[in-house]
Amino acid sequence: MPRFHRLTVLRRLAHPGQGFTQGPITDGGMVWESTGQYGQSALRRYRLGADEPEAVATLPAELFAEGICRIGDYLWQLTWRERVALRWDLRSLELQETISYNREGWGICNAGSYVLTSDGSSELVRRDPRTLLPLGLVKVACDGRRVGGLNDLEWAGGRVWANVAPTSYLAGIDPDSGEVVDIIDGRAASERHGRDPQAFLNGISALHAPGEFLVTGKTWRHLYHVRLAEARTRKRPERLLAAG
Repeated sequence: MPRFHRLTVLRRLAHPGQGFTQGPITDGGMVWESTGQYGQSALRRYRLGADEPEAVATLPAELFAEGICRIGDYLWQLTWRERVALRWDLRSLELQETISYNREGWGICNAGSYVLTSDGSSELVRRDPRTLLPLGLVKVACDGRRVGGLNDLEWAGGRVWANVAPTSYLAGIDPDSGEVVDIIDGRAASERHGRDPQAFLNGISALHAPGEFLVTGKTWRHLYHVRLAEARTRKRPERLLAAG
């Protein structure tokens, strides 16, 4: 049975540009964020709490940007259906390289000796951090049921943390077994956007304090600095993570 968590909101911060976020990463007080949509995709950098980005690199109109992760002094940015990944200089946001990529791109995170990527299915792929060539497959399940909709990814505390689209829940995944060992109820950090089905929770970045994260969603007005808190055990946890 997985452990259950809820979110305590510590701070609500401006979300510069209110973009169609595919995931933020943080380093101290700096945030890098990938935003999607054809003709609107970009990589943005801003100070946490700022109202506007301090730097924006736009993508060609034919590319739909997806998740990002940091490898040393550069960033990888995936694209959705174009099957290419972009390598950016971390500081200047100058494009250094474009490489072929063998699946749809959704989320990506740095797990130390390898990176993990998602494609909206129940599978995560281990990849070489320098080339993104596949190294192995992680099949994700909760109590025997495969968990699809895996989207933005983050690595913290020896776990892969994944947004499960289009739900308000996040899964903490054992990277060796693929088993969901933690479930986060993210509804405390949520926004109403009328009937827009795409404005769901998508974006998680670990902060320095254990159990604290930055979360947001597609076109949301705010970023939320949150802390995990224990929640009551739920029956049939696999149903909470049922995408669609």
